[in-house]
Amino acid sequence: MAYGITLSQRPASLLETVAPKGGLLAAATAAVLGSALLAVSAKVQVPFWPVPMTMQSMVVILLGMAYGSRLATATVLLYLLEGLSGLPVFAGAGAGPAYMAGPTAGYLLGFVLAAGVTGWLAERGWDRTPVKALGALAIGHALLFVPGVAWMAVLFGGEKAIALGLTPFLAATVLKTALGAAIMQAAWKVVARRSQA
Repeated sequence: MAYGITLSQRPASLLETVAPKGGLLAAATAAVLGSALLAVSAKVQVPFWPVPMTMQSMVVILLGMAYGSRLATATVLLYLLEGLSGLPVFAGAGAGPAYMAGPTAGYLLGFVLAAGVTGWLAERGWDRTPVKALGALAIGHALLFVPGVAWMAVLFGGEKAIALGLTPFLAATVLKTALGAAIMQAAWKVVARRSQA
């Protein structure tokens, strides 16, 4: 039972639909692949100070929508553990405990929240229609920004946190939200075609 709904009552996630007989090994493989995708997306960035703009936010949220809440949360936690241990998985060259306490710390916490909540919404069918997918992705992005900007406000003050950690990313966030919703709809169309073939 997950969040009061049995697996048979809730819609299957995209991953569960593509690999319905996956067990623990399949879940572990998906988590490792997802954490690797997060590491790659961290390196695809547009330089900003003090927080670079990367494709990570979209990948985090898409992992939530594709994997469901529990596996997506586990995947993001694995990614953060890799970074905490010193592996170069974050944006830039930094890693380890000092990096995780820096300006990006709130956003890293936001990754966990966003993956879990968007996964929870997907488990309730929010990934199946364009409007609900847009809503889920927008909620996910908000969950990234709230702790991210809040932590920057602790470090730099409120006005500076908004100016540096929110405002420069709003237009890109709208584009990433729309792109993420389009990707989810396209993925479900491919799955539907395969099931009809």
